[in-house]
Amino acid sequence: MTTYLFAGGGTAGHVNPLLATADRLKDRHPEASVLVLGTAEGLEARLVPLRGYELLTIARLPFPRRPNAAALRFPKNFGNAVAETRAIIRDRGVDVVVGFGGYASAPAYIAAWREKVPLVVHEANAKPGIANRLGSWITKHVGVAFASTRLRHSTLVGMPLRREVETLDRHAERAAAIRYFKLDDTKPTLLVTGGSSGARSINATVSKAIALVLGAGWQVVHIAGANSEITDPALAGYRLLKYCDRMELAMAVADLAVSRAGSATVSEFSAVGVPAVYVPYAHGNGEQRFNAVDAVEAGGALLVADADFTPDWVLSMLVPLLLDRALIAEMAANLTSVGLLDGADRMVDLIDDAVTTRSPAQPPPAQ
Repeated sequence: MTTYLFAGGGTAGHVNPLLATADRLKDRHPEASVLVLGTAEGLEARLVPLRGYELLTIARLPFPRRPNAAALRFPKNFGNAVAETRAIIRDRGVDVVVGFGGYASAPAYIAAWREKVPLVVHEANAKPGIANRLGSWITKHVGVAFASTRLRHSTLVGMPLRREVETLDRHAERAAAIRYFKLDDTKPTLLVTGGSSGARSINATVSKAIALVLGAGWQVVHIAGANSEITDPALAGYRLLKYCDRMELAMAVADLAVSRAGSATVSEFSAVGVPAVYVPYAHGNGEQRFNAVDAVEAGGALLVADADFTPDWVLSMLVPLLLDRALIAEMAANLTSVGLLDGADRMVDLIDDAVTTRSPAQPPPAQ
């Protein structure tokens, strides 16, 4: 029996591909033992046990970005996390470490190298994080979600997707989606979403400009997020939701989307053929803008800066697009060149290759 240690977490962008890959690995190798290394504070603390996997935790260690007391303590704390992970690898007989980025990954990568076990890395963002840049130096088994990702030893595998997205037949599910959202089956549908927490600027602009969209002959499913403060104007053809637990149906009914450009969102829309207007989150390290590049360059999406996404932009740019149904259909067709539905299978192929070749992690470069 092969024992796998999956490492990663913190956010849905790390946890969801980890779980999708773990599920596909268990489909292919039912006898395998899958352990997950994460932190007690991350999303994995809730989602991993719910999925039936054993969660092992180490301390949450953000990489210090400025000289302060935390930076002085970091080397010792990081060394302790590596030591804890090495003990797990030895005590649980781990055969391969699979990392997805996040706080638990960097200690796991160093532990894999020191214990001389194979290492596999998956990078979900087009702009790699610190942990996975480290991982790419110590293994040749590196999977990336986007073709434009620049990472040492990378192989394009795509995003490991949730099964309900991976198997979605948009045409077959459209009627069910129309009923679910109580929509008109004769009108095209614009999906607006900013993620589970919402996107304040997107919500505000769409709320102010909703009459323009409806006036173009479209209907709208607006998933505003748990923290949304906008109110429902109760207009015909406008469905305002705080949260949607059937996103596969939202994608089935969407002819076009307006959305943030998180890696999972971009990957899912591209895989199932939903063209989009991406409004990247303006803060952080800017990875959302890079996530949209492949879809934009393929002609399947548009990119607009957060500050530029205003009611005036809706009037001058979005409404003309809504009125050009042929162009929107062309955008959807263009996504076939970048969308990948089999990311979970490709990632498990990469893991299987690492196990078969038994190529141990290599030492990181000398500094």
